[in-house]
Amino acid sequence: MPERSILSYFKSPEEAEGVARKLQALRVIELSIDRFSKYGGNGPVQSINPVTGNIAGMASMTADRSHTGILAAADTSASGMSHGGDGGPTGRDILLTVVVDSDSYDRALRLIEEAGGFI
Repeated sequence: MPERSILSYFKSPEEAEGVARKLQALRVIELSIDRFSKYGGNGPVQSINPVTGNIAGMASMTADRSHTGILAAADTSASGMSHGGDGGPTGRDILLTVVVDSDSYDRALRLIEEAGGFI
C-alpha cells in the first residue's frame, strides 16, 4: 500500500504523546516526536567566559562547529541593539511526524486536529 506522511505541531510533548497513542491503533508505519528550536543542538559543552579569560582562543568561540553558540552570537538580539523579531519558534515547538497507509491518512489527520495539532 502507498504511504502518506503527516507533519504536525503541538504546544507540549504530552499533547503529541496523547495523540500518538491513538494513532498506534491505526498501525502507523513510523512515528516520532521531537522538539525543535531556533538554533538546534545542545549548546556548548563547557562554559566559556571571555571576560575572565576562560577561553582556549578566539577560534574556539567561532570555529568550533560542535555547538550552536556561533548562531546565537550572530543573532540580531545578541548585540542588545535589537529585540530580534519574534524570537524564533514559540508556542508550537513540538513536531509529531507520522507515516501511515493511505487508507488511514484521513483518520490520522482528524485525530491530530482533534488533539489540537497544527498541520
